[in-house]
Amino acid sequence: MTCNISIILPAKNEAESLEKLLPELRQNFPEEEIIVVDDGSTDNTVEICERNQIRVVSHVYSMGNGAAIKTGTRNAQGNILVFMDADGQHRPEDINRLTEKVERGFDMVVGARQMDSHASLARRIANTIYNKLASWMTGYPIEDLTSGFRAARARHFKKFLYLLPNKFSYPTTSTMAFFRSGLPVGYVPIKALNRTGDRKSHIRLFHDGFRFLIISLKIGALFSPMRFFLPVSGALFLAGLGYYAYTYFNWGRLTNMSTILFMASLFTFLIGIVSEQISALHYKDIVETTRRTVR
Repeated sequence: MTCNISIILPAKNEAESLEKLLPELRQNFPEEEIIVVDDGSTDNTVEICERNQIRVVSHVYSMGNGAAIKTGTRNAQGNILVFMDADGQHRPEDINRLTEKVERGFDMVVGARQMDSHASLARRIANTIYNKLASWMTGYPIEDLTSGFRAARARHFKKFLYLLPNKFSYPTTSTMAFFRSGLPVGYVPIKALNRTGDRKSHIRLFHDGFRFLIISLKIGALFSPMRFFLPVSGALFLAGLGYYAYTYFNWGRLTNMSTILFMASLFTFLIGIVSEQISALHYKDIVETTRRTVR
């Protein structure tokens, strides 16, 4: 028999916050499965989990937040998976709001942080840019691309495990994968709390922000290729056309640079078409499986 909900918390040296969070989780969800994935912690994370009679799965060394999410998912028995941070940002009482919306028909529900939940103005601006970019890539409004507080149907989420990176950007990949597969994604507004002990995030804004941007482009190219390749092709064509107009009116000839830009535009467009067909074939089995499940 499988339980209805599995709550998964990736944790690396979060003993201080877990000491307070785990009793609250157990009090609110006495019958549900709670799994802490110890990602190579060097503190007493494991001891605190055992003291609170919480199941813990340990990595022999730190593999990353995404790897911990995958380990927790593989070990979970619930029909609905709830992912939340172990640093005290997410409130246990908000879990019911996520799962209730899943039960109403959504396949993934994300806890969308309110603007004042972000630590700084720069982080707010960065997350707004990521949300806008991802919304354009997928064709759907995305309220919070990077929120780690979410609930998803286990049978769908497990199909995308091989796509998830081992580091911190699993929310980006999973959100876009669900949208591209035609699985409904909903949002619930939440208020993220300060981290326990007022510790700083492990994420470095500029370095990891650039990585978020690259990941968004990669996911867009994989799941919505023409939304990525068509604008690039158009930009190359306009550049070639503009340079050709400049050289024609000044010297009356077509230069090699214009020819190269026109050819690059054509090749980029053709790559986009091929990628779109490959992407459609990639999701064929997932779509068919979803239809059979609905029937």
